[in-house]
Amino acid sequence: MELTRTTFDARRADLKRWLTPFSLVLVAFVAVPLVSNDYWLNAILVPFLILSLAGLGLNFLTGYAGQLSLGSAAFMSVGAYAAYNLLVRLPALPLPVALLLGGFISAAVGVLFGLPSLRIRGFYLIVSTLAAQFFVVWIFTRVSWFSNNDTSGVLSAPRLAIGHWQIDTPAARYLFVLGVVVVLFLLGASVVRSDLGRRWMAVRDMDIAARVIGIPVGQSKLLAFALSSFVLGIAGALWAFAYLGTVEPDGFSLNLSFQVLFIIIIGGMGSISGNLYGAAFIVLLPILLSNAATALAQIGIGADQLQNLQKIIFGTLIIVFLIKEPDGLARLVQVARRSRTRRPEGR
Repeated sequence: MELTRTTFDARRADLKRWLTPFSLVLVAFVAVPLVSNDYWLNAILVPFLILSLAGLGLNFLTGYAGQLSLGSAAFMSVGAYAAYNLLVRLPALPLPVALLLGGFISAAVGVLFGLPSLRIRGFYLIVSTLAAQFFVVWIFTRVSWFSNNDTSGVLSAPRLAIGHWQIDTPAARYLFVLGVVVVLFLLGASVVRSDLGRRWMAVRDMDIAARVIGIPVGQSKLLAFALSSFVLGIAGALWAFAYLGTVEPDGFSLNLSFQVLFIIIIGGMGSISGNLYGAAFIVLLPILLSNAATALAQIGIGADQLQNLQKIIFGTLIIVFLIKEPDGLARLVQVARRSRTRRPEGR
């Protein structure tokens, strides 16, 4: 009887664990487009989804495999330019195929810049990936072929369509981005629970011990760079096509790499849901500060100082999370859920 009761409780817990994200996804697909206006869809929800996807890509590399990187925006730009050229030069190519191929090209570039990780680590690896950021921006600026010989350097994103579905409205762009993000998050959750994910975590915790027990450390690192850059490449294409509406090097600056890094630090390194929490914080904080501009002006903080205040808040939170809660907002949310569901004895 006790065994049956335990089995029933376990199955009920598993069902509840799956029903919660399924319900959220259903609400996101059905209810959100109906109640949200164009501003929320264009300026908040679409960048939130894309940045959370970029955070997922960097989390594979840094949060799970322990390889530090500041080249996220570079790999995003590779995916964006690759998908753009594929769609422009092969007009019959379906949009999902162009995104996948752009992701694979970005993965190849990621592996190339990940080769130094076989020899170096830590700060030196950050410098290596930072070099990717400057090199990629330089080559897209200097070589006109990547810009389809456009002298302006600012390319209009191609029209988005899948078959007869024209993705030309805020709701359509939101649904398209949401669909891609859900698929890749499901893929990411599967990967981190697989043997590859366990290998990454072993390399992250102690690569020497991982090598001793037979884990191919070099191969695991390069696979982390490949999968991370694949997801970042697709996120970059979505960033250019569905959010910016243009493909240009300035859209993938070093500032974007820092934003993606802040997402996984604040949201939680080594956490799938943490990417969503971190991206929400990054997107909503500037909006909250703008709405509070009147109140802040009364204490001497003008509109021209809001950006500096934003940087101060980000810096402070990063220090706090790194020292007090390395697992970020994901851990705090988990603790809050457990305390809410805990019942006092005797009830």
